[in-house]
Amino acid sequence: MELRHLQHFVAVAEDRHFTRAAERLMVSQSGLSASIRALERDLRAPLFVRSTRRVTLTEAGRALLVEAERILAQVRAAHEAVAAVQGVVRGTLTLGTEQCVAGVHVAGLLAAFRRRHPDVEIRLRQEGGLSLAEDVAAGRLDLAFAYRSREDCDQLRSVPLAEEPMTLLCHPEHPLAAAGQALSLRDLADEVFVDFHPGWGPRRATDATFASAGVPRAVSLEVNDVHSLLDLVEEDLGVAAVPRHFRHKRDSLHDVPLADTGEAVYETVALLPPPQATSPAARALMTLLERGIAR
Repeated sequence: MELRHLQHFVAVAEDRHFTRAAERLMVSQSGLSASIRALERDLRAPLFVRSTRRVTLTEAGRALLVEAERILAQVRAAHEAVAAVQGVVRGTLTLGTEQCVAGVHVAGLLAAFRRRHPDVEIRLRQEGGLSLAEDVAAGRLDLAFAYRSREDCDQLRSVPLAEEPMTLLCHPEHPLAAAGQALSLRDLADEVFVDFHPGWGPRRATDATFASAGVPRAVSLEVNDVHSLLDLVEEDLGVAAVPRHFRHKRDSLHDVPLADTGEAVYETVALLPPPQATSPAARALMTLLERGIAR
């Protein structure tokens, strides 16, 4: 089994298409197909189900993908570790982040990193915290900025970035806007909520808070971005329980503090693998963050 065969396999698994994978790898399609066939012969198992339009992974292919990604990440880390010993940070920094994460200005941090380490290729992906944590644990991401949950911390390191309470956003003419005091979660039991999809950090925090209080909640409008959420609340189509810093993003909305939430807070962290598995590029980025750059 050769590394290039694993690299070719992962590319096809990601693209679900031989032609696109070949173009990305800058190899001929026939050469890529031959590489996959060699890997299948070596493993004595088919890895893909091929059709005229796309390919899908077999059960054996799904099992191999997990290990192939881990092996390639370890090889990359070995190259980067040797370069770091020589005083040069190079290779790739693969970073994940949730939207509008508190405690770090991601664009400013990456700009500062690029000025100091121009030989590092930066790859950024914005996604929900649940997927980001899984990808850091699997070695597909070097680190991620996301909502902290107890489940994530079972297998990952977390470096605190910010901690804040949740607040309720509503239309200024909504009846709750006239409350004049902090609202109990039970005051919200009959409200229609706008929220993110379940994998996003703010949704996970809100779901956990209401579940802990034993209060049911109807989420009728689900979105994948902050601005869509704020637009829907601004049109009085629902209310939203969000991290407190969201209130500064739309002055036209009314925010109401939430009472009886116990110790529930929205905590954002940097999620990293164990120290021995942390890449030199990730360590360099965290060094900048710890110095207060782009906080």
